[in-house]
Amino acid sequence: MDTSLIRVLVVDDYEPWRHFFSTTLQKRPQLQVISEASDGSEAVQQAQQLKPDLILLDVGLPKLNGIEAARRIREVSPTSKILFISENRSLDIVEQALSTGAGGYVVKSDAASELLPAVEAVLRGKRFVSSSLAGHDSINPEDEHIAEQARRERVVRPSRPQSAETNRHELRFYSHDAAFVDDFAHSIEAALESGNAVVVIATELHRTNLLQKLRADGVDVDAAAERKLYQTLDVFDSLSMVMDTSTDGDGFAMEVPHAIVERLRTAKKRHLHLTVD
Repeated sequence: MDTSLIRVLVVDDYEPWRHFFSTTLQKRPQLQVISEASDGSEAVQQAQQLKPDLILLDVGLPKLNGIEAARRIREVSPTSKILFISENRSLDIVEQALSTGAGGYVVKSDAASELLPAVEAVLRGKRFVSSSLAGHDSINPEDEHIAEQARRERVVRPSRPQSAETNRHELRFYSHDAAFVDDFAHSIEAALESGNAVVVIATELHRTNLLQKLRADGVDVDAAAERKLYQTLDVFDSLSMVMDTSTDGDGFAMEVPHAIVERLRTAKKRHLHLTVD
């Protein structure tokens, strides 16, 4: 990039992500965030009015989804470059997003290490696709090459097991609270959509942010709670809970919060799975 100012519009319906993107862009003095938008319609309006050089655009936006917003932005501000940033990993969605003429697609979980390299690539007229999406037939090998450096510097996050086994554990690392909340919100949504029970053990701040994200995504958390499918526990309170050695065949070891054991028993009676985040 040259030394001239690059005017950037940041579009995401979740404020912590907008803050993270803006803060990350500030690491490059030539990148100037001129405005933010929280839905697709607002993004189109601001693009038409401000004619930004670059637009960071989420896919899952209220009122008007990011892909349709991108198509309209191409009409009202054709010189604006677009970089999609979304946690959606569907190859169909990636292809639709890039078909709008966007310069790249970054998975939010990879944004800590890939956002700035992606911005630089898109501004140079190259296409950038997250390294975590590499290896698929629909991804251009050149895009994989551009993302290679970001792949090496990326925060370590083990890939999800491909095995069909249900008795497994996953270890994930997050470089930013917004990435943690977004990823766990998607896990919770998937569990509830399947009709399964969820127990969330987290700090008060994370519980509040998760609730905000779930409601923003249209999840009826209150109804799930009434049906005892969704329960939250404070992480510090949970650490102090110690169950009896008797588990009545539940298979739980000692020092597991009693509330989780009770949810397990309820889930077993109703033939449900239990997710603990």
